[in-house]
Amino acid sequence: MMSTTGEPGVGEADFSVFAELGGPPQGREAFVEWQVRALRLAAAPGSAFDAAAAAERSGRSGRVFDRGYDALGMQRQGLAVIATGDRTARLRSLRLPTLVLHGADDVVCDASGGRATAAAVPGAELVILEGMGHALPQDLWPELATRIAALVHRAESCPSR
Repeated sequence: MMSTTGEPGVGEADFSVFAELGGPPQGREAFVEWQVRALRLAAAPGSAFDAAAAAERSGRSGRVFDRGYDALGMQRQGLAVIATGDRTARLRSLRLPTLVLHGADDVVCDASGGRATAAAVPGAELVILEGMGHALPQDLWPELATRIAALVHRAESCPSR
C-alpha cells in the first residue's frame, strides 16, 4: 500500500505540495496543528477529511506525539527509502499472493510506484483507488477491508511451501 520499488523515477513524491508547511515543530499543540495540515495535504484533493480525527490521532489523545515523536523521524524514513535502492529484482523473486493498493492521487508516493511494484511481483493484483491520496479516506475503508480480506483468503488457500 502506497509503495514503490525504489527504481529511480518511479513513485516519486511531489514535495512542492508541502513547501509552505515547513518542518515539524517540537511542542504538542504546534505538532498537532502541523500534522493535521500535512495529512490534509497528503490526502486526495476533494476527499473527505476529518480534521478532528486527524488531530486526535496526531497527539490530542497522545497517540502519535507521546508514542515517540521525533522531529527528524520523517527525514530518517525518507533517507532509508533512498538508501535501500532499487528492490525490483528482489520483488521478482516473491512467490506469494500479493495485493498492491495505491491511491490515484498520492503526492507522497506517485501511483507509478504501485504500478511498478505490482509489475515486479509475479501474479500481483494491482488496485489503483480513485479518491485516495497518501491517506486512507474513511469512505474507502469497506473496499480496502474487502480487498485485504480477499488477499488473506487467497494466502490461506495457498499450499505451504
